[in-house]
Amino acid sequence: MKNSILCIFAAVALALSYFYEVKPEAAPEETQNPVFESASFVPFALDGNDAANPFAKTSHPITYKDSLIYKYHSQNFAVKFDYSEDKELLETVSEWIGTPYRSGSSSKKGTDCSGFVTAVYRQVYGINLSRSSRSMFQDVQRIKKDSVRTGDLVFFRRSPKQPIYHVGIYLKDGKFVHSATNGGVMISSLRQPYYQRNYYAAGRVN
Repeated sequence: MKNSILCIFAAVALALSYFYEVKPEAAPEETQNPVFESASFVPFALDGNDAANPFAKTSHPITYKDSLIYKYHSQNFAVKFDYSEDKELLETVSEWIGTPYRSGSSSKKGTDCSGFVTAVYRQVYGINLSRSSRSMFQDVQRIKKDSVRTGDLVFFRRSPKQPIYHVGIYLKDGKFVHSATNGGVMISSLRQPYYQRNYYAAGRVN
């Protein structure tokens, strides 16, 4: 009887020793599983809107509040935005609309065309541009008219022999915002005969 009990205990001990020896060998395989090493727990990646555009802000998921803001500016500017434009630029421009024209100034009490552009670029992008439209043209990379996009600059001159005299910020759909002598900060169209006739070039700040 005692021999039988001892045999049973020996068999149980042998079985237990087998399981305890096998289990530790499996642990390293679980910790080295490549699935766990490569898994990402980030819900979404933050990518630039356009790597070629120095003014493209980091993109974020569009919220309901954002969509209302874009819709508001679309109606306010009579421009159809596609929600990829720099929201801060649109909001800043909206704050300047209606500012009276004042030569040599760059405040919301009054501003000329280059003063308006330099103020917006400083506020939105932290970039200090040259103060005159002619010297500002030297700060930009010239681009084709059909490649212009939101935030680029548009320049005007009255004839090929005359220097640049006016500058504005392009919005979309042929619309641009500028400070005009006959109305202050407003939105105009490049398709208007006057601006179509005097349009010179578009430029992008690097």
